[in-house]
Amino acid sequence: MRFLVVLALVSTLLSSCAKQAEHKYTLYVFGTLVELTLYGVSMETSDKAVALISQGFQKRHKDWHAWQQGKLGQLNTAIANGEPHKINKDMVELLDQARYFEQISRGLFNPAIGKLIAQWGFHSSDKPLGPPPRKELIKELVKARPSMQDLAINKGVVLSRNKAVQLDFGGFAKGVALDWAAQLLQSHGIKNGILNAGGDLNVIGRHGGRLWRAGIRHPRHWGVIATVDLAPGEALYTSGNYFRFKEHDGKRYSHILDPRTGWPVDHIVSATVIHKNGALADAGATALSVAGPKGWVETARNMGLDQVLLVDKNGGLYMTPIMQKRLVLSDAKSKIIEIKDPFSQRFSDKRVSKGAGAAY
Repeated sequence: MRFLVVLALVSTLLSSCAKQAEHKYTLYVFGTLVELTLYGVSMETSDKAVALISQGFQKRHKDWHAWQQGKLGQLNTAIANGEPHKINKDMVELLDQARYFEQISRGLFNPAIGKLIAQWGFHSSDKPLGPPPRKELIKELVKARPSMQDLAINKGVVLSRNKAVQLDFGGFAKGVALDWAAQLLQSHGIKNGILNAGGDLNVIGRHGGRLWRAGIRHPRHWGVIATVDLAPGEALYTSGNYFRFKEHDGKRYSHILDPRTGWPVDHIVSATVIHKNGALADAGATALSVAGPKGWVETARNMGLDQVLLVDKNGGLYMTPIMQKRLVLSDAKSKIIEIKDPFSQRFSDKRVSKGAGAAY
């Protein structure tokens, strides 16, 4: 299941020992380890809440599986057959979010390209092997132009006007799930905690007297490229191409596909987004990876994202001014290539070569 395994760049949680009660839980779901750290709450309360989260995650794992016969798999079968299909309220909300994110990203985030994902081998939990798909097949799938906008939903019944649509929610479903889990924790009176699903983070409250601190993993080697303090209610999501990829004849192909061409992106190795909405941050990181150095500013503006960090294949950094002010760079070799404000008509275009010692 792609959304369980592909979301890429790991952010390392950095925390110190706390005087108040701190409870840690590890769940294995969505094809990754989900770590929950809850602070300043009784074990009884935290145990009950985490049990409910575990049940909810398992249900979503089954329902949203893109290539097994859960609810999403059944919907994909109906679409391929040109048949209407009844879905529940949760799936309607998921489809609505997916359609909205595709729209505001101008199609750079497209959960309807499941057939392309499958052809590249990224629909499986196993590492994809073999050569890339035939160029003619890729062209054919791209020409069919599958889109979330092809779906019509009427009173919970879905019908697609395009049989080429195959849904795969790998680009944002983890964000949807963590947003839900964070809300559940707060509804149980848990005011402070952090949820970490393979490096994607949702924060609740604070860690005692300080903010929760996260380290953004360096995409080219072990360690962190920067650290950042996360305010209550924030989420940090990263999409990268170093965990999930295909290799053939010495060439590496990223799992992040450009819906416009059907081919993996190769210009951006990681994209990080901070936002209050984890699902949007999740989708935004994918869209920004596709947009690349030339299109990231416009995409950030279209999606309403003002806290963005991109790392290109040469290690160059692209970021918004707000993100620059928040980050503490850890790698002295990192070079800031571009700083732009997506919401300013007159961009601040700073091209410098300073490393971690730069004064912000």
